[in-house]
Amino acid sequence: MADGRRLSDRHASAPAAADGQRPSGRPEPDHTAVRVALWRALHIEADAPPHVLHDEIGLKLADPGPNWRERGDMTMPGISGVRASIVARARFIEDLVAERVDAGATQYVILGAGLDTFAQRRPEVGSSLTVFEVDQPDTQAWKRQRLVELGHDIPSWLTLVPVDFEAGDSWWERLTAAGFDPRQPTVVASTGVSMYLTPEANTATLRQVAALAPGSVFATTFLLPLDMYEPDQRQVQEFSMRNAAASGTPFLSLYSPEEMRQAALEAGFTKAVHVSPDELAARYFADRHDGLRPPRAEQFLVAEV
Repeated sequence: MADGRRLSDRHASAPAAADGQRPSGRPEPDHTAVRVALWRALHIEADAPPHVLHDEIGLKLADPGPNWRERGDMTMPGISGVRASIVARARFIEDLVAERVDAGATQYVILGAGLDTFAQRRPEVGSSLTVFEVDQPDTQAWKRQRLVELGHDIPSWLTLVPVDFEAGDSWWERLTAAGFDPRQPTVVASTGVSMYLTPEANTATLRQVAALAPGSVFATTFLLPLDMYEPDQRQVQEFSMRNAAASGTPFLSLYSPEEMRQAALEAGFTKAVHVSPDELAARYFADRHDGLRPPRAEQFLVAEV
């Protein structure tokens, strides 16, 4: 992952917002990591059951204050689609991890982990693995401190891997130094990242993961080119792209499903499958009457070594 400054999860439609920053001198989480945790929590509070994902621990970690539901990034137009996308991709990856454990995977790497709470919510799966969470040092230090404050022990099978990208750290070198074994079958997850990286950086990541042990799998999200949207959807995406550029994190890589699939195969994966939002909707949002479902923007690639 060449540009680590964009490793932490960012969402195309998320505007800048005040995230309840901690006093100076104390580590702080990435603001976008907080946003994702709050969207996951809002799903439980704002959407009718059945819920796709239950994550109240992330809300406790974020500790956003009593009025967090009124924040602009919790009430903006189209927020229900954002929530649906966030919880669907988290559930999809966690289901994939459980499946791969049954198939023999022994390690799980979360790139840009943010306030991910898989280890706290799914210990029955996580304890069968060695889990590595990779993110910026400030976010990792803050998260470690919050877990301790909330009474969550960091289990022996969970390793937080701080990577100082601003100082030129390599996430791969830090990961292996933390005990990661590339000879073991592994699940690697990267969501909300590929659009902020150059095509060359995305290719480098694909090649790195494709060199892992047989039985490894890479799950990543990507965004479609503008010409693949319907007119109304394209306007929304153009607006999102302008906001991203204005905030200093422009979209650098957009892929059609076939382009992304071919990139994975050319990088050395033996199998690459596109998973569309329609498939996620059919799996997790069927028979709902409130219209909640992930929008078409974000797509999944699942590639096997």
